Amino acid sequence: MFENSKWIAAKERENEDGSYLLRKTFEIKHEVKKAILNVIGLGYGVYSINGNRVTSDVLTTPFTRFDCRVLYNSYDVTSMLKKGKNAFGAYIGNGWYNTLGSTWNYEKSTWRHHPKLIVQLDIQYFNGSCELIVSDTSWKTNIGPSVFNHIRSGECYDARLEIEGWDLPEFDDDLWCKAVICRGAGGIILPAKLPPIRIIRTLDAKYLGKGIFDFGENTSGWVKIRVKGEAGTRIKIVYSERLDRYGNIDNHHICSFTTGYLKQSDEYILKGGGAEEWEPNFVYHGFRYVKISDMPDDFQIVGRVVHTDLKTVGDFECSDDMLNKIHQATRRSTLTNFHSIPTDCPHREQNGWTGDALISCEQSLMNFDMISAYSKWLDDFKDVQRPNGQLPGIIPTSNWGYNWGSGPAWDSALIFIPWHTYQLTGDKSLIVKMWNNMKLYMEYLNSMADEHIVDFGLCDWAPPEGSVKCPVAVTDTAFYYADCCVMAKCAEIMGENSVKYKTLAGNIKTAYRESFKNEELEKSQTFLACGIYFGLYDEKEIPEKAVRLAQLVIDNNYHIACGTIGAKCIFSALSENGYAKIIYKMITNPTAPSYAFWINNGMTTLCETWSMEASLNHHMFSEVDYWFYKYVAGIRIFSDSILIKPCIELGLKKVKAKYRDIEVTIDDDKFIVKLPRSAKVVLGNREYMANEGVTTFMIP
Repeated sequence: MFENSKWIAAKERENEDGSYLLRKTFEIKHEVKKAILNVIGLGYGVYSINGNRVTSDVLTTPFTRFDCRVLYNSYDVTSMLKKGKNAFGAYIGNGWYNTLGSTWNYEKSTWRHHPKLIVQLDIQYFNGSCELIVSDTSWKTNIGPSVFNHIRSGECYDARLEIEGWDLPEFDDDLWCKAVICRGAGGIILPAKLPPIRIIRTLDAKYLGKGIFDFGENTSGWVKIRVKGEAGTRIKIVYSERLDRYGNIDNHHICSFTTGYLKQSDEYILKGGGAEEWEPNFVYHGFRYVKISDMPDDFQIVGRVVHTDLKTVGDFECSDDMLNKIHQATRRSTLTNFHSIPTDCPHREQNGWTGDALISCEQSLMNFDMISAYSKWLDDFKDVQRPNGQLPGIIPTSNWGYNWGSGPAWDSALIFIPWHTYQLTGDKSLIVKMWNNMKLYMEYLNSMADEHIVDFGLCDWAPPEGSVKCPVAVTDTAFYYADCCVMAKCAEIMGENSVKYKTLAGNIKTAYRESFKNEELEKSQTFLACGIYFGLYDEKEIPEKAVRLAQLVIDNNYHIACGTIGAKCIFSALSENGYAKIIYKMITNPTAPSYAFWINNGMTTLCETWSMEASLNHHMFSEVDYWFYKYVAGIRIFSDSILIKPCIELGLKKVKAKYRDIEVTIDDDKFIVKLPRSAKVVLGNREYMANEGVTTFMIP
């Protein structure tokens, strides 16, 4: 692909923070049978043929480590071409390719350069002939109307710089400059195989006064405005997740790592002369509220929900509306944090933190078709893994995060995402693809171990204030052990010897049990939950440990005292051992820290901290939603079998859950399952076999 095409850019680049227009006219002499456009705009591109936008996709070039891998988009444009003169237009901005932000060294990226374009339009005619339209120096360029755009900062659009008809065939471009050949991004060029980013929904706004609008939910994307005013009038749009106690915009948390003069803001400069509509093309924000400065009388606004268009494969609802709201908040947090990579938050960072995605993996798989999206992101792991196996904490990265921000509880996304995908979908392609990288990472972990104990990287992140903290060595070594257990199973899938991983797992377990005998540790919810969840206790010890863990929650007035790692473990650790009611009470506890406290205080997404003092849109505490599927509804999926075992002791009168072609319904005293194949059903102390199709049981 692109063998005859050149990377091109504007010769005169007066504003390295802005945008550029590129156009090409060409003749169609025969009737077109098929035309496929292959294109990369770096950082982001908007494409048109004969004045019509090629696709509804937005933010079209997926974020990768561009000097390793660059992904192109393909579009069928057959119907857009006509006999005679045609024109192709490209409007390109900075995206992740040329971005600001010293916090994670993106301004020092080895790939960083000005916006550029490469195009190959393959045309097949009904007469059997073919033609290629490629990017080269015959293209023309000009400055675009987006005079400033950087992904974490915002976009400034000067409508006075718009050039009417610039992408039409008849436009006179004699005064435009010729494009110049420029350096490419450096990475190998491959097709983008994940779902595109799209405008998914449009939100109406409630006007609160003082120029502030409320869109009713925390989301990712931008706003679209319609305005009339004098030429040169500036409309500034400030995005925020929250209001302060006086009802004013408060966005200092989401601006903490932004740079540039627009901090989580967009700006529109009117051209005058009538109604004008505008929305950004090269940035996205995380927000619920916006403030419009100097808002004219004739002004309209809607919100745009923008994220990777992940297909829904599961859903959950029940008679407890609090659980329903937490479920919807989880889904919203997951979706609004996926923009070609799984991010931590859609505003302040937009980074692909590995630990966040690892912890969210199972609920993400239950809710959405993640396979192709995960496959793309795991390719990013390949691009950044060092020869010794080391991984950074954020992926992609510009060489930041190898020596801070990582550690086994984050890095293990490399191992667990392929494994969970296999377990929940039966698809082993990610294991096959990542197997050598997984083995290399295990070599790295082994090199960091001291007598089978590892102690480096991040801890049980963001526990409630005052919690008994769990040492890094505990959670690190727990993941080290779990990695070995998974690697042994994957080795068997790959037809390789699993003995070394099983042996190593046994040695790690022995070392863990010897090293962490301190009774003070058993005051930590995370410590006990990790030991139970990861299987670091002997079978006969688990009932006693589960009792202690349950008592810790009870003694804490049914409050969670875990950070992200403990929160990943505690739901299963207690529910598997007969304490699902305690989990239920913990989740729905109306006082902080709890999920219900978030919801009762207006949250529509999950928060970064239990105190709600930082980001209000993180998905790292989303294990709760997997608990809804696995324990409330009882859908337990294994690569080769299905077990349906709901926690009927919770007493919920109505439950309805769906995962792919499995459906579970609790309707008062009836339990109804729809299955694609036979499965065991456990209701209380009774076991049944249900065949393919619909089966109804009476709840004992």
